[in-house]
Amino acid sequence: MNGVGAGSLPRWWRNRIPRYRLVGAKCKVCGRIHYPPREACPYCGSRDLEIVPLPRRGKLLSYTHVFSVPGDNRLSTPIILGLVDLGSAKVIAELTDVLPEELPNVKEVEAVVRKVEEQGGNGVIGYAIKFRPVLQATPGGQG
Repeated sequence: MNGVGAGSLPRWWRNRIPRYRLVGAKCKVCGRIHYPPREACPYCGSRDLEIVPLPRRGKLLSYTHVFSVPGDNRLSTPIILGLVDLGSAKVIAELTDVLPEELPNVKEVEAVVRKVEEQGGNGVIGYAIKFRPVLQATPGGQG
């Protein structure tokens, strides 16, 4: 979301479900699931799709640091992008709540919603799905 002007507000509204919920599209022809949902299956081209919820936890397969981020509304750079295997689909998403030196030890991640932009005092506040390391409970129930 690189700014929501009057012309792009309808597009923002149409994309609100995949932006704030972790959902994919399942092709009724080939059975494959893709993320983010699109108008047609990227594998077979069918338009016969259904929206399906994706698991909120997955395995972090790989990650990279991005130092040049487009858009003036980014709250922080650099960002860390991760390839997450959810079992039914793979997702590329920003990682959050983790230090770069901790990444080699991160195996499992979970989806969270985080603020990604703010357009002035009275503008749109944009949120997106990111992934963070799964919080581990400590012995005794603390943490």
